[in-house]
Amino acid sequence: MRKLILAISMLAFAGSAAFADPIQERQAIMKERGKIAGQLSKVVKGETPYDAAAVLAALKALEANAEKFHANVDTLFPAGSDTGDTTAAPKIWDDMAGFKAVEEKYLADVKAAAAAAPADVDAFKAGFNTIGGDCGTCHKTYRIKKG
Repeated sequence: MRKLILAISMLAFAGSAAFADPIQERQAIMKERGKIAGQLSKVVKGETPYDAAAVLAALKALEANAEKFHANVDTLFPAGSDTGDTTAAPKIWDDMAGFKAVEEKYLADVKAAAAAAPADVDAFKAGFNTIGGDCGTCHKTYRIKKG
C-alpha cells in the first residue's frame, strides 16, 4: 500500500513539474491557441471549406484552451517570470487587473462563439472577428514584439 501511495505521489509531482516553469507553460498554451486560431482563420479566409462540425470542434478546443489559461493566470504569471525567454510585457505585472479583464473578455467571447454553434461561414466570421480583436488588444498592450 505504501508503494502505491508513493507511486501516486510521484506521478502527481511529475505532473505538477510540467507547470514548474510558468514561461514555458504559458508559451505552450499560446502556441496551442495560435494553432487553433490559424485553422479557424483559414476557414474565414476561404482557404479551407466551411464545415460546421469541424469549426465547432475547433471553437470548443479554443474554449478549453481559454479556460485553462483563465484558471491558471496567477500561476502562469507569478512575480519574477517577466524576464528570460518571454514576450510578456512588464505591463502585465504593472496592470494585472487590466490584463485579467482583457483575458476574461476573450474567454467570454470564445464561449459565446462556441455556444452560437455557427451554421454557416458568415455567422462564424462575426464571432471569430471579435475573438481576433481580443487577441490583438492583448498583444498590443501586454506583449513585446521580438526583433
